[in-house]
Amino acid sequence: MGYDRAITVWSPDGRLFQVEYAREAVKRGSTAVGVRSKEGVVLAVEIRRVSRLVESIEKIQKIDDHVGLAFAGLSSDARILIDRARIYAQINRLLYDEPIAVESLARRLCDIKQMYTQHGGLRPFGVAFLIAGVDATGPKLVWTDPVGIYTSYYAHAIGAGSQAAIEVLEKEYKENSNLEEAIITSLKALSKGMGKKISIDNTEVALVDVKTRLFKKLPKKQLVKYIEKVGGQV
Repeated sequence: MGYDRAITVWSPDGRLFQVEYAREAVKRGSTAVGVRSKEGVVLAVEIRRVSRLVESIEKIQKIDDHVGLAFAGLSSDARILIDRARIYAQINRLLYDEPIAVESLARRLCDIKQMYTQHGGLRPFGVAFLIAGVDATGPKLVWTDPVGIYTSYYAHAIGAGSQAAIEVLEKEYKENSNLEEAIITSLKALSKGMGKKISIDNTEVALVDVKTRLFKKLPKKQLVKYIEKVGGQV
């Protein structure tokens, strides 16, 4: 029997093959790294350019002033969930007159992901997120899985080079690090995950700090000095 023909069919050993296929789509995506420090959260992503004619590829997206995310997997699936996340963030501001908590946002997205694992005629979202933000509880980094699991991390990586990147994070990460140290750690991990030197053309970095609580992408002029510090190509 083809246990992978429908999301609602379990295999005899308790597996949902469609979920595993969705996770495989994430594993084939470009590498993304998140690092949390006492001063904020950093996201660093690999930019894969399939053609020199492509103007821009955005793997980091802003959700609200205080929160953004990086993703690995199917861009089309990510776009749908990102749009939904932005709606949730605005609804929270309208109802409660305050920014949405990072973990609450992750839970709402994972409710959608989980629903798509138990209804016939649907398929799981083939995308994972690293959600970074600063809320009332401080800096937060939350990972979400295609099956609907979410977990808070000090540092984590997703995508094709995630395992190699995580090995670097386990060695390099310091809980009391500042924001600049977090940027350098994330770039070291990203470089290892990509299996090559990072450069201004294949890397993008965003951060949110506890002082301003504003999520923003790091300008290329600032990114250059960090790439130089980790031995990348400018």
